[in-house]
Amino acid sequence: MIPLSEPVFGGNEWKYVKECLDTGWVSSVGKFVDQFEEAICRYTGARFAVATVNGTAALHIALLVAGVKPGDEVIVPTITFIAPVNAVRYVGAFPVFMDCDAYFNLDVEKVREFLETETVLNNGKCYNRKTGRRIAAIIPVHVFGNPVDLEPLLAVCQDRNIRIIEDATESLGTRYSQGRLKGKHTGTVGDLGCFSFNGNKIITTGGGGMIVTDSASFAQRARYLTTQAKDDPLYYIHNEIGYNYRLTNVLAAIGLAQLEQLDTFISIRKKNFRIYREAISEIGTAFSLLEPPPYAEANFWLYTLEISPETGLSRDGVLRHLLAHNIQARPVWLPNHLQEMYRDFQAFKVERAVKKYNRALNIPSSASLRQEDIRIVADTLKKMVQKVC
Repeated sequence: MIPLSEPVFGGNEWKYVKECLDTGWVSSVGKFVDQFEEAICRYTGARFAVATVNGTAALHIALLVAGVKPGDEVIVPTITFIAPVNAVRYVGAFPVFMDCDAYFNLDVEKVREFLETETVLNNGKCYNRKTGRRIAAIIPVHVFGNPVDLEPLLAVCQDRNIRIIEDATESLGTRYSQGRLKGKHTGTVGDLGCFSFNGNKIITTGGGGMIVTDSASFAQRARYLTTQAKDDPLYYIHNEIGYNYRLTNVLAAIGLAQLEQLDTFISIRKKNFRIYREAISEIGTAFSLLEPPPYAEANFWLYTLEISPETGLSRDGVLRHLLAHNIQARPVWLPNHLQEMYRDFQAFKVERAVKKYNRALNIPSSASLRQEDIRIVADTLKKMVQKVC
């Protein structure tokens, strides 16, 4: 099986984990947690970082820190892994679903249209005309490592006191290359940013996440909430409900070793993307690889194969064909406004998302991918097209 996105361990992982085991510092207290947070700050340019047990926990805490209350609304993309949408419900808020753009990311122009035509300002707060609820935040998700075009959203959200919580769980290492955001890493543009280090991400701790922010008060609040809201750890005094969400030292050790290799992983994935693109272009017009947006230096976390509707090939047919030839692939996530528990929530002019969902697959993207693996994938797709034609 050629895997979709598998981890690569080739650095100091064993060395750092051995130190944790040798010293007995394996839980949420230990030097590697601090070092991992500091290294993320150095790499991304964020002032503060708080390590969490996973990316979903990071999103949950970020919403609480941003002041999202029960009964508020949060704007979310319909094309995303379900975690940020579920996190909105964890805090008792309501998602408002938005369409995707050509890169499967949040359609910024439709968000602006929604805010300008469907909301009203009252005492400095933004309210949905249809529901009467306050719109407290927006969660742009940088899908597959490609950044959302955030620059046009900054002013409109600031004017309406809408917090921006970036879901950068897939985009560690991605930077903006144009405009006022040039040089900024994803996760560092909004009020808070969240990363994931799940096993399939560009770097992994097995499970883990991170909150980044430039706000000292937000960072302090996040650290407090993720450590069970301890007001007096000696006498176990807690004045608020907290969460057992801190990353363990042993997982942070793995993360630190992985982060040391991140630039190498990105370089390999970028090179493989070019090889893939050339190989797939030789097939003709049946398939294309999703290119990163022109305003970005992407991390190329996950390659996306788009299927031309003119071919007569179905997404599921291509998926079954690849799986039958031991090539792991997966459909893009079902648009979340179609999920059973979210069908009754507001969705604003969602048109492109379902079409993109029906014509796209993620294909093998690991940093361990070999050129011969890429040729196997391309040849398998080519033979399928030749058989149909």
